[in-house]
Parts: sequence; structure tokens; C-alpha cells
Amino acid sequence: MKQRVISAIVALIVCIPIIIYCGVPFYIGISVIGLVGFYELMKAKEEKKKYPYLIKILGSILFLLLLFDGMDIISYGILENIDVKILLSIVLILPTIFTSHTKKYDIEDAFYLLGGVLFLGLCFNKLLEVRISGLNYLWFLLLITVFSDTFAYVTGILIGKNKMCPNVSPKKTWEGFLGGTIFGTFVGTVFYTTAFDYTGSMFSLILIVVILSVFGQLGDLLFSSIKRHFGIKDFGNIMPGHGGVLDRLDSILLVVLAYSFLSLYI
Repeated sequence: MKQRVISAIVALIVCIPIIIYCGVPFYIGISVIGLVGFYELMKAKEEKKKYPYLIKILGSILFLLLLFDGMDIISYGILENIDVKILLSIVLILPTIFTSHTKKYDIEDAFYLLGGVLFLGLCFNKLLEVRISGLNYLWFLLLITVFSDTFAYVTGILIGKNKMCPNVSPKKTWEGFLGGTIFGTFVGTVFYTTAFDYTGSMFSLILIVVILSVFGQLGDLLFSSIKRHFGIKDFGNIMPGHGGVLDRLDSILLVVLAYSFLSLYI
């Protein structure tokens, strides 16, 4: 417990100033965190078979290109007018023609890597986009995520009886899921109406925050299912007592994706 608290405090001391200041420190920070998360996703599969180093390097480069896709932060030069998603599909799939017979890098490996780059690249791209649009938007999503997760846990401990997904996360219950959704929605709605002086439809706002809260909790389950599939407890140990980057950001990543789609309706 002491280790978890110390790790959390250190992470907050490092991350909060970078998030608030934004600029180059935030861009560097999100690149590093994103790359660590990407390597954690690859490492999960490498419990069964290692990826060739060249493929790892290519995947990392393409991940960064997708992370900054559409941003004015970095100029890609010759890549500026190229669709990154098409490029990474070609680069990661075609090598299997020459390597599949050796079993070092076959089509299953390629599609897992392609899916990982696309999914995490888009998630971190949208996370960066949210922060650039304004600090309060990021706080809004973080508050929904934190309060949904916290009260899902608390409610589950106090009154949870009906298991939600016992094969994925045995401790999660439907009662906890409902409690997390209620409290996450309440806090998120209050913050949004206050921070943005919201005067639109309260029904639309509450509905969207409910959906975001639900997606946050589903994000936790999604990454838990990946860990179950590969038989690992945590994605990493970068934060002692907390696990890896993906163990900490699993909920917010799916919330950011959902918000990017739903923000047009607030």
C-alpha cells in the first residue's frame, strides 16, 4: 500500500505540471508514455513469441506518426501528404510474404501489431487533441474516469453481489458498474456545466456523460481481457504497485475515443 501511494504521488508531481503547461514538455511526455504503452502491448504477445527488432522499430515509428497525425506540431516533410494509416498497413503487413515461412513474423503477428498501432495511436492522438483544445476538456474526461472507477470499486465492495464479467475481472459487479456510472455522471455533469458555463440541453449532456462513464469502465474490462488472454497480471511495472502505463490509462483511452465522437453533440 505504501509503495502504491508513493508511486502515485511521484506520478502526480511529474505529470500535473506537464499537463498544465502543455507545449513541448507535454508532446515529449505523451510520446514517451505512448511508446511505453505500445511496447507493453507488444510485450504481452511476446510472452508467446518475440517480434523481430526491425519490426518493433518500424511499429514504433509508425505509432509516433499516427500519434501526431493531423497535428501542426511536427512537420513530416515528405510524409506530410501521405495517409499514415495506409503507410503503416503496407509496412507492417507486406513483410509477412518473406517471413511467414520462418514463423518469426507471420500474418497473425502482423495483424496484432497493426491493430495495436492503430488502436493506441488513435487513442493517444485524440488524447493530445483534447489537451490542445483546452485543459478543462481533459480535466472533464479525467474526472469522469477517476470517479467512475473509484465508485465502481467502492460500490462493488459495499453492495456488489452480481458478477459482471467473472472470466475477465472477477471482482467487478453490476452494482459497482451502476454506482460508478451514477457518481461519474454526477461529477462530470457538474464540472462541465460549471467550467464551460453550459446552457444547452441538460438531457443531452447527461446522456453523453453516462456514455463516457460506461466506456471508461468498459476500457478497464477491455484491457483486462487482453491480460487474461496472454496470462499476465500487469502490462508492466513502470509504476511500482500500479503496474504499467496501460494498467493506469486503460479507462481514459476509451473515454477519449468516445468523447471524440460524441463531442459534436454537446
